Amino acid sequence: MKRKKNVSKMFMNLFLLLGVIIMILPFVWMVLTSFKSVTESTSMNPFVIFPSEWKIDNYFEAIRQNNFIVLYFNTLAMIILRIVFSVGFSAMAAYAFARLKFPGRDFLFGIVLFQMMIPVQLFIIPQYLIVDKIGMRNTIFALVFPGIVSAFGTFLLRQFFMGLPKELEESARLDGCNIGQTFLKVMLPLTKSGLVALGIFTALFAFKDLMWPLIVNSSSNSATLSSALAKIQSAYSVNYPQLMAASVLAIWPMLAIYIVFQKQFIEGIATSGGKL
Repeated sequence: MKRKKNVSKMFMNLFLLLGVIIMILPFVWMVLTSFKSVTESTSMNPFVIFPSEWKIDNYFEAIRQNNFIVLYFNTLAMIILRIVFSVGFSAMAAYAFARLKFPGRDFLFGIVLFQMMIPVQLFIIPQYLIVDKIGMRNTIFALVFPGIVSAFGTFLLRQFFMGLPKELEESARLDGCNIGQTFLKVMLPLTKSGLVALGIFTALFAFKDLMWPLIVNSSSNSATLSSALAKIQSAYSVNYPQLMAASVLAIWPMLAIYIVFQKQFIEGIATSGGKL
């Protein structure tokens, strides 16, 4: 039995190792390509993995062609503001749907779930018209606007609030707390892991958002990292080493966020049952 268990464990570890290799292979390939020449990057020889000559000039050229200070600022501002608004409004809505009883609660929450089923592309035209009518195109507000409210965040945090015991609210009510005080001082601090998980999800969704920044912000001074990377590709040819170098420069903030908050990230997925 012990030998059979060790064999089973070995195969499981090999399977997990294979999964890890499959997941990190594109990132490794991206980094290696960023140091290659254009000829090597487009070579059909599958055995050309490492560059014959490591060219750091690709990074200098990517920095020269793109103002990464502006791109980092716009992307960071968009991510932070989306996190603040999304977490704040989602927490209030989730608490109301999970713990309060009011007419039409289930119907309204059904609308929230229905919104999660609709492709986000359907909202682009009305959102663009709203931003254009108020004269906020090519601004940070335009980037933040679609993420002010989050149906996914409401659903995610509702799962956390529903897992808290009712005795906490009853104790707070006996101590003289109203609904707002109960929410802010008792219930909200207990969903810290959920708030952090939603913040990480929101940051990832905002970072990889491509279509909306391309549509609403045409100015290079209001572009984000994702939209800037999309514009590097020309109509007739692509300098893959420079594109990969720019991608490496663009991706490291998200890697840093994940490394710092990976515990809350995994806990948020496991608790809510959600997935990317």
